[in-house]
Amino acid sequence: MEVKSEKDIIRIIQKDQWMVDILQAASTLDLPDWWICAGFVRSKIWDVLHGFDERTEMADIDVVYFDAENMDESIEKKLEERLYNLMPHIPWSVKNEARMHMRNGLEPYTSTRDAISKFPETATAFGVRLDDNDNVVLTAPHGVDDLLQMIVRPTPLFKESDLLMEIFMDRVNKKKWEFRWSMVRQSNE
Repeated sequence: MEVKSEKDIIRIIQKDQWMVDILQAASTLDLPDWWICAGFVRSKIWDVLHGFDERTEMADIDVVYFDAENMDESIEKKLEERLYNLMPHIPWSVKNEARMHMRNGLEPYTSTRDAISKFPETATAFGVRLDDNDNVVLTAPHGVDDLLQMIVRPTPLFKESDLLMEIFMDRVNKKKWEFRWSMVRQSNE
């Protein structure tokens, strides 16, 4: 299947009923500025580009949102429980990006899209959600080229410091994406 653009990515996700069901479940939470991000998009597209018939299993499905008024981590666990009740076979992970900047000692994020733009790799800095008409919407703050060309490179933020580059390198080494997706390659540029 040819995948060359954001429209192609959206079309692929819309045709995947499993992904649509997950998006619909997440939408029931009615969270502010919510997205399902990272591997949910990346893994699907890399599976398609590699011609895989079987979906790559994911450690978790990352539902992210932004609520600066209520950053209590226990709320995230309650939201995960609600999702487990809807779809118990899905490894849900819910995070409020209003508090997640602290993990890497960064300045506070201004929105979920801002947080996604500051993920470690450009090929993972994606989010999808449903609009009010149940259409899939994609956010790709660094574009789709690295995802489609299967290049793992640091986002501009992670290139700014040796400490963040160390985090990037450690993460890439642990993920070992190239063992699952043989056409994936790394670039530190």
